[in-house]
Amino acid sequence: MQRAWAVFKAHPYISNVLGYTALFASADLIQQSVLGGSSSEESAGIDWRQTARVATVGFCFHANFNYHWLRGLERLLPGGGLRAVTGKVVVDQLVAAPLTISAFYIGLSLLERKDDPLEDWRQKFLTSYKAGVVYWSTMQAVNFALVPPVARTVFLGGIALTFTIFLCHLRQQSGHKLQ
Repeated sequence: MQRAWAVFKAHPYISNVLGYTALFASADLIQQSVLGGSSSEESAGIDWRQTARVATVGFCFHANFNYHWLRGLERLLPGGGLRAVTGKVVVDQLVAAPLTISAFYIGLSLLERKDDPLEDWRQKFLTSYKAGVVYWSTMQAVNFALVPPVARTVFLGGIALTFTIFLCHLRQQSGHKLQ
């Protein structure tokens, strides 16, 4: 375990981004396996193309964004005291949450070459954001207060696993507007 931690600390960017991406893609696999939410009408099994699209969005946007975002938040509001943690959580929910939810829905729609890449976003953003404020405020408070900055992105990936399962499942729901 010490050897793994040493490698992690020696290569924090690569470790965090790859770890986050693996967890993000795992969320889609879990969602498909447990909740049966494959977007492929033809296949009863795992839609690996869907998982690849989720991994692509996770790698190209979420993992990289979160790595740099969390570093920036730490520079802006350093420390783990109540004031710093509260400030980080508030800024995170006002800035990062809308961006990451939007990137999820719009990114997947673009990769699927949907005619209207904003359709899922319009229908599901508000529901996702409201659920996210409750979930992420708590999880990010733990992250900012207890996790060393070098490991925050991969920790975020671990807690994002649950929320991404929710987003993948919500995305597979019928096209009606959710509130």
